[in-house]
Amino acid sequence: MTVAPNETKAARPDRLKHPLRKRVKRLGKKFTRRIARHQAKVSLVPNTPFLDPGLFPHLKEFEDRWEEIAAETREVLKHRDSIPAFQEISPDQYRIATEKNWRTFILFGFGERLETNCSQMPVTTEILERVPNLRIAWLSILAPGYHIPAHTGVTKGLIRNHLGLIIPQEREKCRIRVDDQIRPWSEGKFLVLDDTYEHEVWNETNEERVVLLFDFDRPMKWSGRVLNRFFLWAIKFSAFYRDPLRNSRNAEKRFENAIRQADATLENMSDPS
Repeated sequence: MTVAPNETKAARPDRLKHPLRKRVKRLGKKFTRRIARHQAKVSLVPNTPFLDPGLFPHLKEFEDRWEEIAAETREVLKHRDSIPAFQEISPDQYRIATEKNWRTFILFGFGERLETNCSQMPVTTEILERVPNLRIAWLSILAPGYHIPAHTGVTKGLIRNHLGLIIPQEREKCRIRVDDQIRPWSEGKFLVLDDTYEHEVWNETNEERVVLLFDFDRPMKWSGRVLNRFFLWAIKFSAFYRDPLRNSRNAEKRFENAIRQADATLENMSDPS
């Protein structure tokens, strides 16, 4: 299989060109940069690009049971064609996600648990529910040969976690850069990072890469926690929250229908009449 790079610049969807939306986005970036400086000062964990997973004891259960999580993931991937692309869920990500190269199977996000999706991964869901202040959780499914361009996250108030589940054999060719540090994924191990640093991803192999990605609140002193809660509350009134919420619900329904159709097909095939 020949791996082709993805260097074509994606066009901005028309609905993202509205002047008000652009103004809100610009003001939001200014606000998050300002509060990020304060959150860095009051953080109870390092402000480094990568963090030691040992700082967060609740991550150990994931590594202890990663094979169970990977088994559930493989069952979900049997319906891969019904898993939405990232930009189908979050249109603002059109620049870093194109076609079906980066798919997302959302379990928790945008303020709620997606019940149908969670029912497909009960062990994973059970462990995630024990994570303090969990905000989002989803399977990040990266196609062979895809490069996610450099970008930055929204808020320093969250810690991002990647648990390696399905990693290409040539794992050194499947890696993430955060600031000036580059690391590959390993199956059953975490990469914990601050995604407000510029970061980008390469999968320069012929194999798919799948990680369980989830965010939880950064441990901070009380003033940082207050700012974080206010920011996460305020963003719920914006299109940057409402659009992904609506799209994730629609995607969940489509996935549920795909499973029902697959089950019906198997039942018909097994019917001796």
